[in-house]
This record gives sequence, structure tokens and C-alpha cells, in this order.
Amino acid sequence: MLQTFGLLLGCQLLGEVTVRGAGLPIPGPVLGLAVLVLLLSLMPTLTEQLRPTTTVILANLSFLFVPAGVGVIGNLQVFSDDGLVLLFILTVSTVLSMLAAVGTFIGVRYVIAGRTT
Repeated sequence: MLQTFGLLLGCQLLGEVTVRGAGLPIPGPVLGLAVLVLLLSLMPTLTEQLRPTTTVILANLSFLFVPAGVGVIGNLQVFSDDGLVLLFILTVSTVLSMLAAVGTFIGVRYVIAGRTT
């Protein structure tokens, strides 16, 4: 289990060091996950070695949300004072994010379709 956990953290560390060293505009853990996916595609037997540890991590994932819950409880006064404004901002930003994603998808699809015809 320690070797597997070390591999997972090593991939994340490699991604973080690479991103910070090269000044890339992506999060380090995302690059680390890409490295892990590359490793898993190159060495399929590694999947079965990782499975027990990753199952335990995913089963206890809810513990990672405890700090966020504590933060919400610690700021209840802010939520009670500005709750409607925060709800409005969250709703508008979610809708704008979804529209941006749809627009990007349509734009990429249009560019790709233009290249094939």
C-alpha cells in the first residue's frame, strides 16, 4: 500500500514540479494525473496493483470534504447576511460557465468540421 501511495504522490509531485519549473498554465495535479494515465497505459499490470489502495482512498473520500464543511460553519454569519447575493452569484457564474463550455464545444466542432470538408 505504501508503494502504491508513493506512486500516486510521486506522479502528483512530478506534475507539480514540471508545471512550476516550466511555467505551464495548467494545475500540477492535472499533469500528474496525465503522467499516471500514461503509466497505466504503458504498464496495464500496474492497474491491479493500484486497485486496492485506490479503492480505500475512494471509500474514504468524504473525509476530504470535512475542511470545506468546517469553513461553511465558521462563516455562517456571512452566509446569513449575504446568502441571497451569494446564491445569485453562484447561479449566474454556473450558467455562464456552462454557456462558455457549450460555446467552446460548438466552436471546436465547427473548426473540426471545416477541416474535414
